[in-house]
Amino acid sequence: MRVKGGFTTQRRHKKILHMTKGQWGTRSKLFRRANEAMMKSYWYAYRDRRNRRRDFRRLWIARINAAARVQGLSYSRFMHGLKLANIQLDRKALAHLAVTDEQAFTAVVGKAKEALAA
Repeated sequence: MRVKGGFTTQRRHKKILHMTKGQWGTRSKLFRRANEAMMKSYWYAYRDRRNRRRDFRRLWIARINAAARVQGLSYSRFMHGLKLANIQLDRKALAHLAVTDEQAFTAVVGKAKEALAA
């Protein structure tokens, strides 16, 4: 006589169906389709956690570039000037300064320009 899953299987199926609640059609009703949808959604979540970092870095670079060009400096020259001036601000902080505090960003650009000139 074989042993069927019984309560354990029922509980596992219920857990998966609960995770896929809100999905369209059979993806939230049938265990097999729900399990496929759940595994795919976990893979997308894993991938996109990495992509989010990539996307934010691109956004920060675009913001820094725009603000630096207003001050008469390209992004690459600005970043090189920061390195020469030994200013260790990351792109997130620089982008935040560029958007929120224009005077502070102008001061940082001034330091970078001085370092490039020297």
